[in-house]
Amino acid sequence: MIARRYLLPGKGERFIAVVAGFSLGAVLLGVWALVIVMSVMNGFRAELFDKIVGLNGHAIVQGYSGQLRDWQSVLADTNATPGVTSATPLIEQPLMATHNGRVEFVLLRGMRAADMRANPTIAKNVVVGSLASVTPGSGRVAIGSRLAEALGIDIGDDITIWNPSGQSTPMGTVPRMISYTVGAIFTVGVYDYDKAYVVMPMEDAQQLLLLPSDTVGMIEVKTANPDKVGEILASLRPKVQGRAVIRDWREMNTELFQALAVEQVVMFVIGCIIILVAAFNIASSLIMLVRAKTRDIAILRTMGATRGSLVRIFMTVGTTIGVLGTAAGTILGFATLAVRHQVLALVGRITGQNLWDPSIRFLTELPSKPNPVEIVAIILVALLLTFLATLYPAFKAAGTDPVQVLRYE
Repeated sequence: MIARRYLLPGKGERFIAVVAGFSLGAVLLGVWALVIVMSVMNGFRAELFDKIVGLNGHAIVQGYSGQLRDWQSVLADTNATPGVTSATPLIEQPLMATHNGRVEFVLLRGMRAADMRANPTIAKNVVVGSLASVTPGSGRVAIGSRLAEALGIDIGDDITIWNPSGQSTPMGTVPRMISYTVGAIFTVGVYDYDKAYVVMPMEDAQQLLLLPSDTVGMIEVKTANPDKVGEILASLRPKVQGRAVIRDWREMNTELFQALAVEQVVMFVIGCIIILVAAFNIASSLIMLVRAKTRDIAILRTMGATRGSLVRIFMTVGTTIGVLGTAAGTILGFATLAVRHQVLALVGRITGQNLWDPSIRFLTELPSKPNPVEIVAIILVALLLTFLATLYPAFKAAGTDPVQVLRYE
């Protein structure tokens, strides 16, 4: 009852209520910011992982000098490895493509037609055309949407791909140039992929790159557990030794995912500092409350109130502010995440800036994936800091000497 009266003071004590309101608002803002930042960072990592693994697998078995000969036997050994869920032969080669005088660097990917249509990252993201038309010998390819924009290409247009390693003549090496018809345009959601990828049947890629039919570039491997890919493929390494090397997704994207992990930790620490500042606000408001209620505290002591009861009164006041601010900040954080795209667009219109440039951010949309463990950690940190902030004012109030306070009353 007393704590409730202190939380909702009378007319002559509105200043204390205002200070307590600012303390609650500071906790709210700290938790709100931390929920948004951690959810976006977690979503960014998860989305990047899904897109990168969707195109490149959990690991690759890559041949020396970019050529893996007798790949059928390597494919059989890979499929026979326990824990491997799929293995796909691929050809990847950076080349150059032109259309109507426009030139762009591309990453050619040769895949078996069945594998192409079975790959959900490509097959489920076709925006125009159909992968069914991209068959061996058809002269059709599938390209990324950003590449189509850069070259000004639509379905049915021709794209010319240059292979600098062409045929040798007395006048030097003549680049190999072959025109293909665009049969499908897809959007993976990663800017670099949509800007570069040209997907064609394996046989057409071998013909363009002058590779024998028994040669591919690599075998893409997917496993049952990406985090244990090294252990799963340990038994395969001796079988391909001397013919190929095995690289998993961590080796291929070490810098990117390490940077994301470091940034996530830094943002969590910064958010905790914001909540710590809010906790100091709670401590200062409680100290002001104790100073304002010194006479009341002395009277309560003379009426028989124990030190423990006074500690509980002021700890209840402070923790109530912390709990209300934490709950409101968590709810507001989830509400903001639900409308994050609209908020981003609104801020962009107000500032006149493109706040989410896909060419810089990798992904075409702002991702979000709240992690229950991280959300619980945020709530516990906020409650712990606000609880600790109440200890000094509460014990200060409990230590009030009624004789000294009421001597001249």
